[in-house]
Amino acid sequence: MKKLALIGFIFAISVAVSTAQKYAYVDTEYILNNIPTYKSAQSQLDKLSADWEKEISEMYTEVERLYKAYQNDAVLLTQEMKKQREDEIVNKEKAAKDLQSKYFGPEGELFKKRQELIKPIQDEIYNAVKELAVDGNYAVIFDTAGSLSMLYTNPRYDLSDDVLKKLGYQN
Repeated sequence: MKKLALIGFIFAISVAVSTAQKYAYVDTEYILNNIPTYKSAQSQLDKLSADWEKEISEMYTEVERLYKAYQNDAVLLTQEMKKQREDEIVNKEKAAKDLQSKYFGPEGELFKKRQELIKPIQDEIYNAVKELAVDGNYAVIFDTAGSLSMLYTNPRYDLSDDVLKKLGYQN
């Protein structure tokens, strides 16, 4: 009877071990920083953003200059001239806000450019992680780059270098 119970216990343990879920993690920030095309795309986006910010800043500087000139000249202007200057200032400020929205709004040029340059790289990473998950029979693969808090991670379960290798990059 003891042998039968021992065999049953061993069988139960082996079934539990064989059906145990496997977990791993990757650091997408680390992966992205080791992909040259991502670095290049990010540099392009940074330069584009800086150029657009400069252009918008210059427009706001012009609005400020016009407003100060208006304040200095206000006592000398007729009502019609005041109205004309105020309209000019308001129109320039609106144009600056419109341009800012065009470049940096939710569906703006920066968003579109980011989609064009970065999304294909992110899709490649996702597909590589998915392949590793299927091939390695992982139930869950976490990303430690985001806000996910992990108090301890065993480097043995870090698949970041495997993802880079699958994408054709060596680190």
